[in-house]
Amino acid sequence: MSETRTIVTAGAGRSAKIPRRRPLTWRGKLQRYGLGGIAIVASIVVFILPFLFILFTAAKSRQEASLLQFTPPTEWFIVENFLAVLETRDYMVVRAFGNSLALTIFSVAIMVILGAAVGYVLQRRQSRWNTLVMLLVLAGLIIPPAVVPTVWVMQSLELYGTLIGLILIEVAFGLSFTVLLVRAFVASIPRELDEAAIIDGAGPLRLFFQVVFPLLRGVLVTIVVVQSVAVFNTFVNALYFLPGEPTLQLTLYNFQSQSGNQWNLLFMNILIITIPPLLMYIFFNRQIVAGMTSGAVKG
Repeated sequence: MSETRTIVTAGAGRSAKIPRRRPLTWRGKLQRYGLGGIAIVASIVVFILPFLFILFTAAKSRQEASLLQFTPPTEWFIVENFLAVLETRDYMVVRAFGNSLALTIFSVAIMVILGAAVGYVLQRRQSRWNTLVMLLVLAGLIIPPAVVPTVWVMQSLELYGTLIGLILIEVAFGLSFTVLLVRAFVASIPRELDEAAIIDGAGPLRLFFQVVFPLLRGVLVTIVVVQSVAVFNTFVNALYFLPGEPTLQLTLYNFQSQSGNQWNLLFMNILIITIPPLLMYIFFNRQIVAGMTSGAVKG
């Protein structure tokens, strides 16, 4: 028999018996904790083991790394391999890191400002043009980019092969995602804040940058982290639209073709490329989940 407890209802003087919660059986515990355990094991297999293989191979000598075995190095050469990678081709990795960093900072900054402004206007102002603009935004997510026409346009504007041109390419490719996320998040901000700011004499720019923009912090952190990792890891765009200038992903391509069977240096280059995005996800994991969830639920 299940245990019961008596609860007296307020004002009526009557009591009601509610059955107590039974303790979980072994089947219930298996169902509750089994999926969590499977997810942890899958994460270890998919993410942690490959990262350990990269770390171990990057710290080995050239002879030991050529075996490509998943074993810790007998002697650690991580500092020597790191310096050797940096000194390759007159510090090409350092120049590539600077290019990737500049590309990421300016692209994401422009994405955030333009995407936040467009998403705010689409949500707040109802116009006959909204449907057309939203179709164009969705087309930016659905339709794949065409390389040859884009190269022709960039050559006509004398931006082909320049860092500024690649920044504009990254902004164009990532703006649709930013607009959709901000538009969904702005729906949760009361319109009374806009009206109060207008009554106080705020113009459109002051209303957006001083009243609305600070309230978008949660979703903007998500956009910054997700788009920074995407831009920082770009390979195809840099290969097609920035010939002659190295980025971190292109250094991996060039390093593989020039270093031959020096697997320790190749994996050290991979480790250098992997660490910055990994650190961003570790430190901003909660902000990413919070921003994505709030934008999806409140929109």
